[in-house]
Amino acid sequence: MRKTFLITGLMVSLVISAQERPDPQPAPETFEKFNIGMAGYTFANFDLDKTLEIMEKCDVKYLCIKDFHLPFKSTGPEIAAFHNKLASKGITGYAVGPIYMRSEKEIDDAFEYAKRVGVKLIVGVPNYELLPYVDKKVKEYDMRYAIHLHGPDMPLYPDADDVWENVKNLDQRIGMCLDVGHDTRNGKDPVKDLKKYHSRVFDIHIKDVTGASKAGYSVEVGRGIIDFPAFVKMLRKMGYTGVCSLEHERNMKDPFLGIAESIGYFRGIIASTAGK
Repeated sequence: MRKTFLITGLMVSLVISAQERPDPQPAPETFEKFNIGMAGYTFANFDLDKTLEIMEKCDVKYLCIKDFHLPFKSTGPEIAAFHNKLASKGITGYAVGPIYMRSEKEIDDAFEYAKRVGVKLIVGVPNYELLPYVDKKVKEYDMRYAIHLHGPDMPLYPDADDVWENVKNLDQRIGMCLDVGHDTRNGKDPVKDLKKYHSRVFDIHIKDVTGASKAGYSVEVGRGIIDFPAFVKMLRKMGYTGVCSLEHERNMKDPFLGIAESIGYFRGIIASTAGK
């Protein structure tokens, strides 16, 4: 009889505890100055509804907007509807891009697009010779411009050193989107680069890679060679207040388990290094 009573009491306690849990159950608050987000490019093969569904399931609240989800020629009502759909899932579009810019007109169009979308950060890839024009536009629009680096895959902006050398004498609103995977694949150390260039790091793309060379390829965060505990500690040390957005480039036709694994690992690193 006593055993039955204890088991019954335990079952009642579990039912009450389950009923008290929020649904959906949110990820624990990290209390960090930086936020976790998603780079829209991750969802190149999926529409906005599927994108938001996965983000909601992973409890990710920030999205860098790509034009395949919100086209450059979107009207005011279309942009408003887009933001309303994000808000219905508790998600904020915090930037646009990456946007490749090979002419002054493409730069003009990108800044006007960002203004209409209502964000203050553009992730862009301008040709080198267009940087003086970008400098002019950030002054005109009072926006920040983060140049996305691309490792050894293309000649433009292969790593953080290259971005810094090209922007250090320009307006301080021109900086970089530090893609830790591509920086690593070009033989650099993203932890050291964050420390060196933190004043111009406006956005961060999170991914892991298998090697520090062009042969290295993207894998789920935690499966590669990047020292994420050291990177998270440096984020805190440098007082980074932007977004760390997962840009998942593996199995892009079926990325969902990889996204969940990577976000979970990154959150685990944040929790396990807290106060260290």
